[in-house]
Amino acid sequence: MQDKVTVPDIVARKGGPKIKMVTAYDMPMARIADRAGADIILVGDTLAHVVLGYEDTLPATIDVMIHHISAVARAKPRALIVGDMPWLSYHLSVEETVRNAGRLIREGGADCVKLEGGRKRLPMVEAILSAEIPVMGHLGLTPQSIHTMGGYRVQGRQAEAARNLLEDAEALAAAGVFSIVLEGVPDILAEEITRRIPVPTIGIGAGKYCDGQVLVFHDVLGMHNDRLAKFVRQYAHLADTAVEALQHFFEDVQSGGFPSDAESYHMNEEAARIFRSLLEKEE
Repeated sequence: MQDKVTVPDIVARKGGPKIKMVTAYDMPMARIADRAGADIILVGDTLAHVVLGYEDTLPATIDVMIHHISAVARAKPRALIVGDMPWLSYHLSVEETVRNAGRLIREGGADCVKLEGGRKRLPMVEAILSAEIPVMGHLGLTPQSIHTMGGYRVQGRQAEAARNLLEDAEALAAAGVFSIVLEGVPDILAEEITRRIPVPTIGIGAGKYCDGQVLVFHDVLGMHNDRLAKFVRQYAHLADTAVEALQHFFEDVQSGGFPSDAESYHMNEEAARIFRSLLEKEE
């Protein structure tokens, strides 16, 4: 069995080999991701949309995140488990931020935490790091800021905005984050950030120059029929496969083909004979 992936292992992957990261929200998903060779499993607040059916990530709470992180942790994956800090869990005060980050570790079983935002989140990042909790940053299209951004829009397309994101990345790296997710930014910007900062970048809709890539589990495996973002590549269509499998099951139920004798439990002959005799006496 391979050793557990650690934060220093991820930092050492700067420049290659590429880091393989995927989301997962429960034990079966975590086991599948781990068997496939994931380096990092992100228990993302995307679960609010992907698993719980909300329109965006904002309804995820710290308790919801702990519930799903702990399910992933119970799979005991080799991969590093990153717990996403949800909206308002790190916005109100430094003290509450550290408390919430600690809950993701102590109660959830995460190995580290991720939070969104650049320089304005530095006090929170530094406080979490001071509590000996590793932090992954997240810049660009930050889903918790969709109302400010006006929706899910690519960020850093203009020169000044790109410069600001570059400075945010440099500030986060200087503060001590061990990696940064770059979401929804032009590839030239992601390339420059990746070149300039000493910690790995992990892209999602950020082009090919990052030190790793991440996608949502359900998107990669085609577990829904929703409209996909431009940067998503589906490697399977499991939703269709699942529908077909269930239809075959229902057909067998209707026809009497399920369950078969082989799929049923049986008494031995002597017990069956006694049981029938008891029924005959009752009649």
